[in-house]
Order: sequence, then structure tokens, then C-alpha cells
Amino acid sequence: MNIIGRLTRDAQVRTLSNEKQVVNFSIATNDNYRNKQGEKIEQTTYFDCSYWISPKVAEILTKGALVELNGRAYTSAWIGKDGEAHAGLNFLTSQIKLHSSSKKDSNSTTSKNKGENAKSKSAENDKDDDLPF
Repeated sequence: MNIIGRLTRDAQVRTLSNEKQVVNFSIATNDNYRNKQGEKIEQTTYFDCSYWISPKVAEILTKGALVELNGRAYTSAWIGKDGEAHAGLNFLTSQIKLHSSSKKDSNSTTSKNKGENAKSKSAENDKDDDLPF
């Protein structure tokens, strides 16, 4: 199964008692459609995801990042401490493709690139001054 969504929180690495590490994160997927009456319906579905292959991927899985995941979806149900029944959608991730980083990362990259572009333009202007015409 393939799903695309944005991370709702930064990924966390957990170390289990047998020394295995798992990366846990959650994503939100959006679906838009029109019902029989022609009304636009927007639906958001949340998945609690786990990735067992490498904990290093947690560094790039930050809140707001757009990811494409391959893996297997399954449901879980439990009775909470409050006595109420709860259910959730889970996704056992086998492959992760990062489409865009979080907005805070892209802003810092954008401002960094703007500074580099300004330096490049000023260097170009200096080169223009050396021209004989």
C-alpha cells in the first residue's frame, strides 16, 4: 500500500528491551470529494507509523514534512484508562520517500540560499567592474 501525507509531529526513536530500535511518527492524509448533493467533503485520516529498518531516518522526519510511504496498514483497538473504547490506524512502513522537508527547514534553507545568491550577485558585479568596456 502507498500513502502520502504530512508528519503531524517529529519522529521519535524508541529502543526496545531486545536492543532493537523503531522510529515512530504520525502522518495526516487528506482526501477531497463531492457527495451526491454536490457538496465538497474534505476528510483527513491520521496514521500512526513505525519504521524498523534504520533509526537514522528520524533526523529528516520532522513535523510538516511531506512523505510518501510504502508498507502495510492495519487497525488497532483498545480500552483506555477512562473505560472508553478507542481505535487507530497504523502503518508498518517499509519504504520512505521524502517529497519536501518541514516548513521551518525550508524557510531556513530559503534564507540561506538568498544570502548565497546575494553573495554571488555581488561577486558578479565585482567581475563586471574589471571589464574594460
